[in-house]
Amino acid sequence: MPRKKDPLRTYKEKRDFTKTPEPAPNERLKLDKKKRIFCVQEHHSSRLHWDFRIEVDGTMPSWAIPKGPSLNPKEKRLAVQTEDHPISYATFEGIIPEGEYGGGTVMLWDYGTYKNMREQDGKLIPMKTCLKDGRIEIFLNGEKLKGTFILIRLQNSPKDWLFFKKKDEYSDGRRNIIKSENKSVLTQRTVSQIKKDEGKKNKAYEECS
Repeated sequence: MPRKKDPLRTYKEKRDFTKTPEPAPNERLKLDKKKRIFCVQEHHSSRLHWDFRIEVDGTMPSWAIPKGPSLNPKEKRLAVQTEDHPISYATFEGIIPEGEYGGGTVMLWDYGTYKNMREQDGKLIPMKTCLKDGRIEIFLNGEKLKGTFILIRLQNSPKDWLFFKKKDEYSDGRRNIIKSENKSVLTQRTVSQIKKDEGKKNKAYEECS
């Protein structure tokens, strides 16, 4: 039998887990089997962006959104699909060392559960099929993002998608949620505080080693 393809192979190849605090794929996160999780991580690397990740069949397909999510249905954000991440990445927050892939400060900007909303003939279309088709419709129940959001893959650019809010009771064309919500849902720290706190930890570790 042919060997089953490892969906996290690219994730592993890009990282040296003896140098980065990012979780190795064998680390597990206890999950509610009835609910799928999502997260958004504000990532201050060479270019600021927000990483949007959703749990699908044991991994987290991921997209980098340069301008971050918006609650305004009229604002369609570019979302560049990146490598799948392990489920354990959903709660990661800290500093990826300079020189390592994605080096910079990561803040857990939002976290919650989601529900698949895409149907055909009254039946839900499996998330794996939605990914393959290039159209995802999900209801997010996060601490910051709520309501239905849509991801659509661009026809002539397989890694480029559009991410936008569907008009519903949670839409808001006046509020810039990126500016108004600037603290971690995990630790209530700002990016500056994370950088300062984690920098001190790293320095102390280096002095003791």
